[in-house]
Amino acid sequence: IININDKPNPKDDYARSKLEAENILLEIAAKTNMEVVIVRSPLVYGYGVKGNLAKLIKLIKIGIPLPFSLVKNHRSMIGINNLVDVLLICSNHPNASGKTFLVSDGKDLSTKELIQFIASAMGKSANLFPVPISLLKFASYIFGKESEIDRLIGSLQVDITYTSKILNWRPNMSVEEGIKNMVKLS
Repeated sequence: IININDKPNPKDDYARSKLEAENILLEIAAKTNMEVVIVRSPLVYGYGVKGNLAKLIKLIKIGIPLPFSLVKNHRSMIGINNLVDVLLICSNHPNASGKTFLVSDGKDLSTKELIQFIASAMGKSANLFPVPISLLKFASYIFGKESEIDRLIGSLQVDITYTSKILNWRPNMSVEEGIKNMVKLS
């Protein structure tokens, strides 16, 4: 579980560029009167979502069976409504300036649970079947899809305790409500 005291360890070019941008902004802030607040979010979902989550929604919508019933990972996510809420709070909170905040919906889901929530929001049943994790990893290696499968079977959790304490913030919308809204609008 990533917490606010952990040293950033970006794994890809996108994450490295975000950390570089944070550092540049902090340098500028140190030389000027500009106030900087850094908000680090995991997967952001909502209307118009892209990437693996959009693909997953499409597969669930058309009823494709998915091999993830054995996945017991834990992934933090944040709905766009909760992200906007915390950004608005950061914009005028007296204790936010110069700090870094980790944000999420406060409830981590497994890929299996995520699929079940999406299917339920669509009025469908989650069409899941068991495939051993080792076989999923092997197949992803064969087809050159390791990063996609890693995101679907791996864990990534963030601890929002510091954010909640400093900003007196709690997510307004549950992950279940956020997923329902995303599916309804998609």
